[in-house]
Amino acid sequence: MPSDIEIARSAKLKPITQIAGELGIEEEELELYGKYKAKLSDSLEKRLSGNKNGKLILVTAINPTPAGEGKTTTTVGLGQAFAKIGKKAVIALREPSLGPVMGIKGGAAGGGYSQVLPMEDINLHFTGDIHAVSAANNLLCAMLDNHLHQGNSLKIDVRSIPIKRAIDMNDRALRNIVIGMGGKTDGIPRQDGFMITVASEVMAVLCLSENLSDLKNRLGRIIAAYDIDGNPVTAKDLGANGAMALLLAEAVKPNLVQTIENTPCIIHGGPFANIAHGCNSIRATKLALKLADYCITEAGFGADLGAEKFFDIKCKIAGIKPSAVVLVATARALKYNGGADKNSLKEENLSALEKGIVNLGAHIENIKKFNVPCVVAINSFTSDTQRETDFIIEYCKSKGVKCNVSTAFSQGGHGAVMLAETVAKEADKESGFTPLYSDDLPIKVKIEKITTEIYGGDGVVYTPVAEKAIARLNELGFSRLPVCMAKTQYSLSDNPGLLGRPRGFKITVRDVRVSAGAGFIVAFTGDIMTMPGLPKQPAACAMDITENGLITGLF
Repeated sequence: MPSDIEIARSAKLKPITQIAGELGIEEEELELYGKYKAKLSDSLEKRLSGNKNGKLILVTAINPTPAGEGKTTTTVGLGQAFAKIGKKAVIALREPSLGPVMGIKGGAAGGGYSQVLPMEDINLHFTGDIHAVSAANNLLCAMLDNHLHQGNSLKIDVRSIPIKRAIDMNDRALRNIVIGMGGKTDGIPRQDGFMITVASEVMAVLCLSENLSDLKNRLGRIIAAYDIDGNPVTAKDLGANGAMALLLAEAVKPNLVQTIENTPCIIHGGPFANIAHGCNSIRATKLALKLADYCITEAGFGADLGAEKFFDIKCKIAGIKPSAVVLVATARALKYNGGADKNSLKEENLSALEKGIVNLGAHIENIKKFNVPCVVAINSFTSDTQRETDFIIEYCKSKGVKCNVSTAFSQGGHGAVMLAETVAKEADKESGFTPLYSDDLPIKVKIEKITTEIYGGDGVVYTPVAEKAIARLNELGFSRLPVCMAKTQYSLSDNPGLLGRPRGFKITVRDVRVSAGAGFIVAFTGDIMTMPGLPKQPAACAMDITENGLITGLF
């Protein structure tokens, strides 16, 4: 089979104006970025506002492993398969961050014959949205430090500044820094740091805003610092939100591209699910729902993170409800969860599969708690044996959920036709979607419900720092906000080494902070960090570009 990049380059793309036209989008409602990319204008959104919504389908997965799950590949393949069975569907995805692209993951636009194109553009700089988020975030930081330098009339406590600078790259050396060194003209010395851009609250605000006006208001509510009396100092207090919105005026518009089979795909926003809320933008999802009978979207990492946040944060804020969930699993990943060595995953191992499949079971049970139909997609690898596949199918039957094998990687839409037919039938039923918790519950109760009902933990341990933070957030009136758990993606627990379905553990919450602009509270658990590091052998080492502009090593 050809490589991903060879397949991508052999694809026959349609002009994006043609893709848009097939969706009923006029050319004047597009802002073209070359021949194959375009931003969708505000006028399109206004024109479609009265249209009936299509069905919303979420693609999620078991906990990620080094073996890979292929969630985006399955999402893209499913969208292509819907076209094969005569269903009008639009895919809605997140934008890849340069951090994991250059770090451990490489490209993040699907794979094989289920890719979104032009994949080089999407994986590298795309339309510049993430860089705009970095600029807006760092403008706020610069204005805050300038305020300190110019006399600090707001009486900001330099020891109480939660906002950090942002860069779209994995760079552990920037986690903790000291700024303002030098002379009097170089600013006020203080400890600072960087987070990866996709963890920035500005990214969350971009993805949860309904329009430019809402964006500006949400930016204004971002708490940049606290004064000496412990009161919040916002971006609006610093006079920064207008200029921040200006920097994001183009970035707030969703991007239209296409798959390898010319299925329309809207890509917009890119928060991680382990340190942020993990979903693409509300605007992108709502546009897809207006443009098609089905919107097929995904949430980051496993269902314990991405799906829970999709349900309890994005759906609540956007006022939307999912009609079905596709839960992606692989025999290889389940064997890894059952203790199989990562170098032996191509070998049949029913014992490890039996031990590891409880991870799939936990996610099935969790999705059912939201009263949404669940369909398991077995993302097939050539090394899978029939006995392994049959074991997973029988397990799913015992759990009362439908299950289909997907070969979308090797066959594109044709390889996911049976999956698409099953998902369409489930999605066409009436959804009884119900969030996990009510906003009226106390902060601790929300955290504990997620811990016990989704992670399977026995309870929560709060550090003194977290206890104090929760008390202060209650005093400031933020208790009704939903909770965004910052937790390792590799385990249902906060310990990445506990695979399968761990029992008898407690989650440790070491700090709690409010993202007042985004509209949620972030609970930091375990050793989770908002600035990842590069691996020993970064993916960037294999990347290059020839004199003729040919990119190599991106996949």
